[in-house]
Amino acid sequence: MGNRPSLLQRLTASAQRLDAVDLQDDVEERCCARMADVRHGKDVEVVGRLRSVVYTPNENVPTLEAELFDGSDTLTLVWLGRRRIAGIEPGRKIAARGRVGLHDGRLAIYNPWYELVSHKA
Repeated sequence: MGNRPSLLQRLTASAQRLDAVDLQDDVEERCCARMADVRHGKDVEVVGRLRSVVYTPNENVPTLEAELFDGSDTLTLVWLGRRRIAGIEPGRKIAARGRVGLHDGRLAIYNPWYELVSHKA
């Protein structure tokens, strides 16, 4: 959209940079918050690609943690008491909504509402 790279920039850019530009386009299209602008305590809707998904067994409450990247920054999504969620896997695009808190010193949304985003044709 506004920050689309030129043909020369696209030919010389890394795959990660091009993916980041595409993810920022998704943020604009869906009118979501940029993760670089997300602050603790705010209700937000974000969209991005899952970079990692990790199940962490714990004596008290096991967690499923996913790192979501939107081209500007990352945010951790944390589901309490879950081992696995269908469709929540690395490389998948999702939209998530909830109140931003802290998890291990990082910004996170606990038990977010989420939607699997279909791939563009």
